[in-house]
Amino acid sequence: MSTTTTVTFVTPKAPAPPGQPDISYAPDYEKWQTRAARRLKEGNLPTALPKGYPAKLNGDLVWEGETIADSYDWTYVLSAEQLDEIDRAVAHFKDLGLSLGHITEETFPLPNLHGELRRLSAELHDGHGFFVIRGLRVDDHTREENVIIYAGVSAHIGARRGRQDHKFNGEKADVVLSHIKDLSWSLNNGVIGSPAYTTDKQVFHTDSGDIVSLFALETSAAGGASKLASTWRVYNEIAATRPDLIHTLSQNWDMEVFEKADKQYTQRPLLFHFPQTESTPERVGLQYGRRYFVGFGALPRSPNIPPITEAQAEALDTLHFLGEKYCVNTDFQKGDMQYVNNLAVFHARDGFTDTPEKRRHLLRLWLRDPEKSWPTPEALKPRWAQLYDGVTPEGEVFPLEPYIRSASNKGR
Repeated sequence: MSTTTTVTFVTPKAPAPPGQPDISYAPDYEKWQTRAARRLKEGNLPTALPKGYPAKLNGDLVWEGETIADSYDWTYVLSAEQLDEIDRAVAHFKDLGLSLGHITEETFPLPNLHGELRRLSAELHDGHGFFVIRGLRVDDHTREENVIIYAGVSAHIGARRGRQDHKFNGEKADVVLSHIKDLSWSLNNGVIGSPAYTTDKQVFHTDSGDIVSLFALETSAAGGASKLASTWRVYNEIAATRPDLIHTLSQNWDMEVFEKADKQYTQRPLLFHFPQTESTPERVGLQYGRRYFVGFGALPRSPNIPPITEAQAEALDTLHFLGEKYCVNTDFQKGDMQYVNNLAVFHARDGFTDTPEKRRHLLRLWLRDPEKSWPTPEALKPRWAQLYDGVTPEGEVFPLEPYIRSASNKGR
């Protein structure tokens, strides 16, 4: 009998604030269907899309998990020569004697691989919106060398690294690297407010910034599949069947701010429209995380924030279950680096089981390619400023060991 059964949700449900609809972090299909049927029966829902929003999007960013492999190979396997070039770049950077914040495409030179990485960045922004780089030899390198490799290769894809935390070890810092690992076994579960630090299933969501990337130092003993879904395919289905929910998603939501701030919530839409220009096609973008509206673990939704509406509860479930319907499993393996257009593709993770010998451990970067990035919607500019403005090579911190970042930590 296997002792590594895949888990789904293990963290206790976060209590809901007064007036909140019957919804939690763990999506419930029956509740979603019942809510949708009730709201449709009540009527008075918009039947036309918001002004300017397209009836249907087309292009490579519209794909379905069941068929995308027929037309797109998202895995770029590094050759022996390319791996040797990466090793030479590591040695070159270490010889410079610089801090890790000084990793750039110049200080981590990849003269032959550079062109391929720039092509892959174009695939993120103008193609299918994701890819995986496979074959890195994790066990041949120290933890610091793996961080150098990750940041170095990534510098050729998205030159700017985003700030993921504003402090480290109690001191002000620009933390640009995060560890995604189950810490509930070693820490009191009472401080963890994000599934990133548990074995729970992570429901469909986006991170912050233009590009979200993950590097697998180790995979789990069982489960933990990485799932991606096309925002555009999900948009097309909602636009065709429930245009009222496009209204809901494109209107302001009260989004909780889990870090210490003057105001504990901010108001912005989840869905954004990019009109066609002379050089770019019409686009939509999605930026949201379910826990910011329903809470998770030790960080329940604050009673000092207005509860979400029934329409918003239905919209959250619709995004998740359509993400499940149209997603692809990228077969994330040890040594893989995954890169995702965080406005055009949203992601999820199956629950997983670790063993003492095999513990899932990912590194994460939030990146931006100044040359190819999409325009930043007005409502996202304050958040983008928090991520990218004022980050300097001298101030960048790359923690070599996992810790719970402030936005996921009740003890923040």
